[in-house]
Amino acid sequence: MSSSANNNTTDEQHMQAEEYHNEDVEETYVEDDEVADVVNDDDDDAMEGAESEGEAEDMMYDEDEEGSEAAREGEVLLEDDSIQGFFTHKEPVFSVSMHPKDPHLVVSGGGDDRAFVWRADSGETVGELDKHEDSVSSVQFSSDGTFVATGGMDGKVNVYRTEGLAKCAVLEGPDEIQWINWHPKGNVLLAGANDASLWMWSLPTGDFMNVFNGHAAPVTCGRFTNSGRQIVSGSEDGSLIIWDPKTAAIVRQYLPSDERFHKGGITALAISKDDQIILTGSMDGTAKLVHVNGSVLGSLENATESVEAVGLCSVLPLAASGSVDGSLSIWDINTMRLRTTLSHDDSVTGLLWHDESPLLTSVSMDCTVRTWDARTGDCVRVSRGHQEGIMDFALSRDGHTVVTASDDGCCLVFSQ
Repeated sequence: MSSSANNNTTDEQHMQAEEYHNEDVEETYVEDDEVADVVNDDDDDAMEGAESEGEAEDMMYDEDEEGSEAAREGEVLLEDDSIQGFFTHKEPVFSVSMHPKDPHLVVSGGGDDRAFVWRADSGETVGELDKHEDSVSSVQFSSDGTFVATGGMDGKVNVYRTEGLAKCAVLEGPDEIQWINWHPKGNVLLAGANDASLWMWSLPTGDFMNVFNGHAAPVTCGRFTNSGRQIVSGSEDGSLIIWDPKTAAIVRQYLPSDERFHKGGITALAISKDDQIILTGSMDGTAKLVHVNGSVLGSLENATESVEAVGLCSVLPLAASGSVDGSLSIWDINTMRLRTTLSHDDSVTGLLWHDESPLLTSVSMDCTVRTWDARTGDCVRVSRGHQEGIMDFALSRDGHTVVTASDDGCCLVFSQ
């Protein structure tokens, strides 16, 4: 593509972005103008009946203050800290993933059944991937960036070579796809489904490798361990299972029947760098720390509603849990004590610790991206730009770039 074509594309996207972000503001100013016309008519009548010019001047001064306040309210709607955006989706965007080697290459998927690969530095569309028959629930680049996959509520996973975006496989078998996850060291793809199963395939051939049965409800979260030697998955039935990928056998499981474990569905999980500790979040409002040997190490209880996001710091013995009640709790996992409570103005939908850092980034239905220093509890940056809640986000390995997926149908890029 020529440079002039690139510039034209970028200009059109910036115009779309500007039109989108100004739409609500324009409506606000139209309403303000209508109100101003009515006020001015009333003001003229009042001035005619005023006993002195001083009274009229006082009324005009009060009206100027009201107009200034309305203008200030309008300016709030314009607040946008993003440095770039992608606006081609027509429905909520549910999932976003960043290329592991080129943080400017992004894939997103959403409720319009579509997925796109695009550039975070220019907003330019690299390519539109084949449309699913239902919402695209999960997208992800492979660990080395060679492949990109999209999982849909239609039960299909489409896999493409990142170079040229040629489709190499259509994976079928499970019910509605809840999430997908690539093996950390090989071209093997895992998917969790609404029918309580997990499926695993080898790429680029798309050969079926294993199906994992053991949960009794949708598999809401799961992933390979960091070594790739095991799989961990959590379900709406409240069970957490560790699997052997080669045999599909259950290595260990944690069940609601255990008094120390969750009494509600599991919503999220995180695994420590050495693969020894698993942190889970649950609809019961708690987070649990468990050891891979089967022991429950502790219960982290600070939220009043479902815990939807969890994470473990790689450099300090700290854990984080984010809840629907807007709280973001930081825990000392050596003592199992609450270190500090941070907060969003609405549900916390995701959190990620920065690599080899005590910094933590979280997103929320309050439309903000916030970065925190877990050592002090200070919020070091707040980024705004979305008009509706943030559903998912990706963080570059250097922690300097955040890409968000929102209920407003847009993806935005923020510099941290």
